[in-house]
Amino acid sequence: MDESGLKTAVFAEEALLGVLLPFWQLVIGAVVLVVLVFSVGRLARRGRSRMTTALLVTAAVIAGLATIGVLLEG
Repeated sequence: MDESGLKTAVFAEEALLGVLLPFWQLVIGAVVLVVLVFSVGRLARRGRSRMTTALLVTAAVIAGLATIGVLLEG
């Protein structure tokens, strides 16, 4: 088999993934948003002290992920 056919197939696969990737990102983002809305509603019904704890944990996770991102960048 010659190389030109192989390269064409690879480019076609990359093009297909390039078209599908934004769609799947949209689907995943929508699912995450729905779960987030339901979980925040449930947490709000549980009371003020749980909301404070949840916000502190969320802030710590965001700070940790940002730190890891900065350290691994480069």
